[in-house]
Amino acid sequence: MLKINVYSNKSGNESGNPASESKKKPVIFVESKRKSLESLRAKYPDAMIIDVTSKAEDEFVEFSPFYPHYEIPVPFSEGVVAGSVEGIWQGLKVFENAGIDASLFTKRDMKNLKRTVRKFGPCLGHRKGVHGEELLGYIEARKLIYLPCYKWVLDNKLQKLVTAVRIIAKNKPVVLLDFNTNPDVNNPKSPLSHASLIKAYIEGNYPE
Repeated sequence: MLKINVYSNKSGNESGNPASESKKKPVIFVESKRKSLESLRAKYPDAMIIDVTSKAEDEFVEFSPFYPHYEIPVPFSEGVVAGSVEGIWQGLKVFENAGIDASLFTKRDMKNLKRTVRKFGPCLGHRKGVHGEELLGYIEARKLIYLPCYKWVLDNKLQKLVTAVRIIAKNKPVVLLDFNTNPDVNNPKSPLSHASLIKAYIEGNYPE
């Protein structure tokens, strides 16, 4: 995928009419990266397709929860920061045979962040803070750990890219590719789609 220009909030628009541009609503879809580009182009012939996974080959890789942005506050852990959202999510997991792994907070790449039940036994929950004693259930952890961490990144590290996607989506449909497409925070049957969070953020309805 080719790199595109990243626009600022003051870039204007293709029509040259800021008032008209501000009234347009962004059109964004989320699709599985596992689908072929041919099928996606057939379904969305006029859309820009943007890969927001860790496999992306352009600047939009920064939307991946695995991407090391640094300085992300770890929830319920005063003074503790981490490199990536995924590092926080995986690091605060507690398993039957392993506690939290704070070393994942300092990972400088996107490799070997996953912690699996095959290696550590059943997951008991997420620790509510590095030094906390409470264990959070899966959905509760999504709401108290994953959602605020990813929103912090969108707010503080990705505003130029968010603006770029918003501008594009107001002028043509945008398809965001993700390995997971579940948009429902309360659905525990499949991992939450971070692409759906980008869409919700741009549309102004980011989940609480």
